[in-house]
Amino acid sequence: MKKVRKAVFPVAGMGTRFLPATKASPKEMLPIVDKPLIQYAVEEAVAAGITDMVFVTGRSKRAIEDHFDKAYELESELEARGKQQMLEFVRNMIPKNINCVYIRQQEALGLGHAVLCAKPVIGDEPFAVLLADDLLDGTVPVMKQMADNYDYYRCSVLGVQDVPRADTKSYGIVDARRVADRLEQVSAIVEKPKPEDAPSTLAVVGRYILTPRIFHHLENIQPGSGGEIQLTDGIASLLAEEQVLAYRYDGVRYDCGSKLGYLKATVAFGLRHPEVMTDFDAYLKALEH
Repeated sequence: MKKVRKAVFPVAGMGTRFLPATKASPKEMLPIVDKPLIQYAVEEAVAAGITDMVFVTGRSKRAIEDHFDKAYELESELEARGKQQMLEFVRNMIPKNINCVYIRQQEALGLGHAVLCAKPVIGDEPFAVLLADDLLDGTVPVMKQMADNYDYYRCSVLGVQDVPRADTKSYGIVDARRVADRLEQVSAIVEKPKPEDAPSTLAVVGRYILTPRIFHHLENIQPGSGGEIQLTDGIASLLAEEQVLAYRYDGVRYDCGSKLGYLKATVAFGLRHPEVMTDFDAYLKALEH
């Protein structure tokens, strides 16, 4: 019975909603206070017991590789200046037992295609998928919650939340029935339905645990518009032969793919950052007057 020990991070997107900030720097490297979005996602995966991080990258994404690589010059400079605390932080951003693998997605052909690019590294194992611009903040990290459910039910698990019906056109929406607290069995999944056509308001956010059988379905579904292979279509096909569960995670989601969601996350995390929380709180309160 294999545990989830590999995670895929699709990071090849252009990040056009944040131009010009993302012209030369990946959107996943946008910082929330002093830590980039991709690091929050990796830390969430580490907390779930995942050891192999598979980054599906594109052009201009070299900064992500550099971020998780050893920085000899920086470490030497910090050591020379006696900045020991910062040095330890840089050296231990991720545990020593974590493996980082980088795969280039040659063309932007959809989320399903990005996941399919990771097949040679994932092999015949269950795996997680984390979208870094969905910043999920839970007392128990959300991927840990989902991995615990996978360990019990041994099937694919989708992270979901209720959204306003008017917003269904922005998400994959599931049709599901309740089987346990926070857990529902999925009978159908539709990509970005119009509000009047949506089977529910239960939306898939950027967290998945998938069985390796998903690769077979991604390889065999018909590409959609622009030749894109959608992960939602692959999951819909997988439903014909395997159980898929929707998990209402315990936590708060910040949609950092949008400017407003990004600003909300910055405020929320700033208000509890030990270095600035007191002064920042006072500043925000002063703005109210």
